[in-house]
Amino acid sequence: MAGKRLTRFMTPIIIQAGNQSYEAHVGSDLLEQASVLVSRKLSGPDCAIVSDENVAGHFAQALVQSLAGAGFRPTLITIPPGETSKTLDEAERICARMSEAGLDRSSFLVALGGGVVGDLTGFVAAIYHRGIPYVQVPTTLLAQVDSSIGGKTAVNTVAGKNLIGAWHHPALVIADVDTLGSLPRREWKQGFAEVIKHAIIRDAEMFDALQHFDREDVAALVRRNIEIKAAIVAADEREMKGERALLNFGHTVGHAIERAGEYRDFLHGEAVSLGIVAACEISVRKAGLSETERERILTTLRSFDLPTRLPVDFPRERILETIQFDKKFRQREVRFIVTPMIGSARVATDVTLKDIAAAIRQL
Repeated sequence: MAGKRLTRFMTPIIIQAGNQSYEAHVGSDLLEQASVLVSRKLSGPDCAIVSDENVAGHFAQALVQSLAGAGFRPTLITIPPGETSKTLDEAERICARMSEAGLDRSSFLVALGGGVVGDLTGFVAAIYHRGIPYVQVPTTLLAQVDSSIGGKTAVNTVAGKNLIGAWHHPALVIADVDTLGSLPRREWKQGFAEVIKHAIIRDAEMFDALQHFDREDVAALVRRNIEIKAAIVAADEREMKGERALLNFGHTVGHAIERAGEYRDFLHGEAVSLGIVAACEISVRKAGLSETERERILTTLRSFDLPTRLPVDFPRERILETIQFDKKFRQREVRFIVTPMIGSARVATDVTLKDIAAAIRQL
């Protein structure tokens, strides 16, 4: 028990976002203790837990019981799993359920699930009664190391991914690494695309350590990735200085691949893996990335069973069509993230659509 208590109450990571700050707690056995952490930040008492149907079956009961035991009145709202739920229609349905349950501007939301649930719940929290607090309880590796941090909330549209959204930081992040044990192998592996991305843009030492990763070290890995993202968010909260844009490494092509496959062919992390391969190809030609380091990156992606090649029959022409609607284009100028070496990245404005098309053809 002493070991569990020590993990449970590890020093939180402070995320500074403009004039706002919030805590991210990482450890084991945190789900059952969620009410203790939430009570320190929010009073409620009415709240809603948004989760997808798969995650809810594993973890919703424990979270509901924890919150109810502390005097909160939680309403569970479930959505179908997958990227296709990240829509304005689904956001409206959640708002309607919240209204029916009597939630008002003094209430709060809890996002229990992966990146889709976190993005959608954060978006609903940003617009319901012009903004209410929410808590991120990420249950996937990808969400714990990346999407639960930073305050980006959004839904998808026919035109592209995350095109309608708002900046709305959570009041608290609770990353219980015990939830990762329920992940299917494919879901677990896709989270390492974001881990590898963080290592490439900011931490060469972590990149080296990934070659000998032990699953028992997952709490330390999650914590280090949150620290990396927190530092970048603190330096450039709303992506105005170029620093936060570095987090988009691999995402320009990755998001386009997701959409070209209609969000069915690849999970987000798998698409980002392919986007990283394309970004490395461009980095060799535009940023001086060595062939040796490029191959190290591809080898590392493969070691976590992440894709580095597209299927032969994948509609590559649709990828380039989609890229032109990407939010990271400003006044039709490509702002592409390149890496000159592992542990470093920068924004490049000399990457053309022709360069990107050539990299896509190599996938």
